Amino acid sequence: MEKAKIAGASRRKKPTAGSSPSPGLVELQDRFQTAILSGDDAALADIMDNSRTGREVLFGVYRNAYAVRLVEVISQDHDVLHAFLGDDSFDAMARAYIAAHPSRTQNARWFSNHIPAFLAETEPYQSYPEIADLARIEASLNSAFDAPDGHVIALQDIASIPPEIWGDLQFKPHSSATRLNIKSNALDIWRSMKDGVPPPEPVHIEAPVPILVWRQVATPVVRELTAEEAMMWDEAVKGVLFSSLCEMAAIFDKPDEAPTRVAGYLAGWLGAGLLSQAQVQKTRKTRTEL
Repeated sequence: MEKAKIAGASRRKKPTAGSSPSPGLVELQDRFQTAILSGDDAALADIMDNSRTGREVLFGVYRNAYAVRLVEVISQDHDVLHAFLGDDSFDAMARAYIAAHPSRTQNARWFSNHIPAFLAETEPYQSYPEIADLARIEASLNSAFDAPDGHVIALQDIASIPPEIWGDLQFKPHSSATRLNIKSNALDIWRSMKDGVPPPEPVHIEAPVPILVWRQVATPVVRELTAEEAMMWDEAVKGVLFSSLCEMAAIFDKPDEAPTRVAGYLAGWLGAGLLSQAQVQKTRKTRTEL
């Protein structure tokens, strides 16, 4: 196919009296970018028809190529969602997203950031919560992978703390950790498709399913939490003391076993690399960081 010819780009003529000067290269580039991003047809005035086809078709090649590249970017970030929806449905969804959220950054990594919200708020996708949930799981895994490196503490780091002052422990989560609540069996669907087996039929769940996503060493991971562990995690990352966590667990179930259960959750978080800091805080003026 012949390349689109840009009027005034290759040969500059001196403007005659009463005429406007031909646009420069930078101005032409700005017009073309605006036309591609916004769909504005003003740039067609800067293109010449050729002997085979009109300027609308010629410029349409560039517009379509740009959209195709963005669809590829979304697919790379959401390969499981792509497989779940199928090529045609995914392409239609991605192009609808591109129209609703034009690219505002030169870094393609962040272009698909609004996909989960778009799917949760836009018909027909919002009628199928498993679609938005799948997108949220994948987006959180991507973010966990890209999260900055941070200090990770292990069980041996706090083993030296006397048991009598464990009640004053506070914790800080690793920068890669994200808590989600989903309302479908999207995690089961995601796991099945990652394993290359047919996914289960979508199931919509009224009570939110708590999910935790983080990076363990160099690998993003995801797992479902029990209701009690989700409560413990949500409070722990707010800085609630270990003693208060035990009190909450005692209200939740089996008071005599509450400290043991909370200690078990803590051991699991430490073993998974989910915590970046533990500190003993007895008063506002006395604090020991680990």
